[in-house]
Amino acid sequence: MDSRQLEYFVAVAEELSFTRAAQRLFTVQSTVSAAIRALETDLKTTLFDRSTRRVVLSTAGQALLPEAKAALEALDRARAAVEEASTGLRGNIRIGTLARLRLVNMAELLGAFHRKYPLVEVQVATSPTGSSGLADDVRHGRLDVALLGLPKPELSGLEIRDIATVPFVALLPAAHRFARKPAVRLEELAGERFVDMPGGFGNRKMVDRAFEAIGLPRRIQVEVPELTTIPDYVKAGLGVGIVPDVELASEPGVAKLPIEDAELTWTLSVATAAGRRPSRAVTALLELIGDSVGGQYF
Repeated sequence: MDSRQLEYFVAVAEELSFTRAAQRLFTVQSTVSAAIRALETDLKTTLFDRSTRRVVLSTAGQALLPEAKAALEALDRARAAVEEASTGLRGNIRIGTLARLRLVNMAELLGAFHRKYPLVEVQVATSPTGSSGLADDVRHGRLDVALLGLPKPELSGLEIRDIATVPFVALLPAAHRFARKPAVRLEELAGERFVDMPGGFGNRKMVDRAFEAIGLPRRIQVEVPELTTIPDYVKAGLGVGIVPDVELASEPGVAKLPIEDAELTWTLSVATAAGRRPSRAVTALLELIGDSVGGQYF
């Protein structure tokens, strides 16, 4: 049994697919399959129950998974400690973020991190399903850390550090009958057409739940993948929006109103996998993010 076999085993166990595990490891499926067979031979047991339709962990595989993860993390820490002592901090970080997130200047943040730790490779990714997809990627080991905004009940399996909390506001066309009011209530907007983001995004989930809580449905007229484009559709008269007030650029023709009957807030958090000790490189990035809260990158 060697570390490569354990790495392949963990990838298959998390993906429950030899094909996806091979893609994640940038290798071919036959190599992954051969490594798993060799590991099973060495351990004299079956680690996966395979069929033409699915792959699931056997009882022995379930027992091995946490130990394999712990062993790989220990090896990574040992390797990193030696490398850091001799040449400086090394490693690889896979970080997920939301598209065009104004609360965090990701380019400046990662630029500062690169200048401080030039030997750490950083890969940045987004998810087409927003925070929900990023959270799932962290849970399954496809990402090491992610910036996301989800309701607290949907953060299970994650270690969370909150960065910032902002209120939701209503965006209305300037000609809307409520545009000159000092504030607006959710009940007043229930019959409107809405511009919003797809269902996997945390801010969409929170607004959906707020309307469900008051027992009023709402109609989504337009779905867009980026928060910063919602004002454009509101200005065009295609609907109203309820969005986190994340320093959206002032848009002529769009009125921004507080929401007075609901304590709707959106929290941006940094997430890592619960029960999995972050690598030294990830820990260094988390420290830089923590030092930057309220500073030049936020």
